[in-house]
Amino acid sequence: MLRIDGHTFRNCSGVTRRSFLEIGAPLLGLGLADLLRLESPAAEAGHAASNRKKSLIVFWTDGGISQQDTWDVKPDAPSEYRGMYQPIGTTVPGIELSEQLPCQAKVMERLSIVRSVHHENGIHAPSAHWMQTGYFGPTLARNAAQKPSLGSVISRSLGSRQPPMPAYVSIPKSEAFGYQGAVYLGKAFNPFEVGADPNAADFKVPNLSLPGGLTARSVDSRRTLLKTFDTLRRDIDETGVMEGLDTFKSQALEMVAGDRMRAAFDLSAENSSLRDQYGRHRYGQSALLARRLVEAGARCVNINTGNWDHHNDIAAGLEEHLPPLDRAIATLVEDLETRGMLDEVIVYCVGEFGRTPRMNGHAGRDHWSDCFSVLLAGGGMKGGQIVGASEKWGGGVLERPVTPLDLLATIYHTLGIPLDTHFEDASGRPVSIIGSGQPISELM
Repeated sequence: MLRIDGHTFRNCSGVTRRSFLEIGAPLLGLGLADLLRLESPAAEAGHAASNRKKSLIVFWTDGGISQQDTWDVKPDAPSEYRGMYQPIGTTVPGIELSEQLPCQAKVMERLSIVRSVHHENGIHAPSAHWMQTGYFGPTLARNAAQKPSLGSVISRSLGSRQPPMPAYVSIPKSEAFGYQGAVYLGKAFNPFEVGADPNAADFKVPNLSLPGGLTARSVDSRRTLLKTFDTLRRDIDETGVMEGLDTFKSQALEMVAGDRMRAAFDLSAENSSLRDQYGRHRYGQSALLARRLVEAGARCVNINTGNWDHHNDIAAGLEEHLPPLDRAIATLVEDLETRGMLDEVIVYCVGEFGRTPRMNGHAGRDHWSDCFSVLLAGGGMKGGQIVGASEKWGGGVLERPVTPLDLLATIYHTLGIPLDTHFEDASGRPVSIIGSGQPISELM
């Protein structure tokens, strides 16, 4: 069966952006009401699929993380291939990781590593597009995206689990060469950007701050006045438009002035020892914030981590970024399990490609897409296993090749999104969300 989800805004037919903002934006100083109006089809889809309670947390390793120094060590290879680090044992007999991943080694029974991911491009921009959307993309950085990102597909397909929490959130902002957006799905399905470092002492979300001169009390007074005014307008409206607008305006007000949204972003409410366990750095506090957001109803949270494009002195780069990433992922997995959430939340660590198996003349590794690794955990998927294998020295796929579309098919299937879903592109042509991709059966 072909499933095509178009963009039909039944509740807001004939309402211009200007007239809508005249009602909502002056109050908020934001376009949140407009965003929520556009997001309503996803909310309806989420309601229809009320049994789909799962969410996704992505660690995007911008620049490409080195598989041979993390999840696919080659201890028997020549030194210029195996790199600086020794393998260590894990909680799963027979599975080894890099010594730079001691925290993940302790929770390996809950993790799965796919060691045979591949595609056919070694340039950042098209590869980032490929891994974020499943499809090859523009060949120059910052060229317009051609397909929607996985977060936007999830947002459009399932909506928020608990509105007005946005379905799709990025921490601290959208990156990946600009390919974490919605494209033809519509701007409403772009990520809500946190816009600040969760580890900052004065961390707060700019887009949730009331405009100058407004207080929660004045907003409440304005809300009461608007409610009375809208009731009058609703009585003379025969199309049902105003009743719909009331809903969206109420949700936008709740996002800005409501306690529940503000509380979800308040890391100071967490136990100090748990914050220490995650790590007092951007990686750790972003992971903790992501857990709080999915707990509050977000469907997909994308954490954009540090830069992993280590062409020179890769040891220095990895020793800066690997320990906090290792700790953040492992602590998140343990925290989710403790809270009974691990089967409902997928944890996914991925970048646009891996690094060359052979070290270069600058003690670094260059771009490599022929074979690399990603990490998956939670969501009810099987843990404690390795899927696929690279060749002896890591140059290519030895067994079980996995494509970017296979990874997305696995995630969509696990979240409960029908794999026959198609969305109309800008020309009106239905486009599959997974193309030729197939879920990774070993993880099911």
